Amino acid sequence: MKSHTEYLTFNVPRRMDFVNITVQVEDVLERSGVREGLLLCNAMHI
Repeated sequence: MKSHTEYLTFNVPRRMDFVNITVQVEDVLERSGVREGLLLCNAMHI
């Protein structure tokens, strides 16, 4: 079984904001080499 962990960090100008991270997650998935399975995206410290 193959797995990959990567952390993305974002700084937002306000206390609350929405950030579309689809492109960054797709890039991580492509770099991981994982071709089949599940992707878990967990928002920490919210």
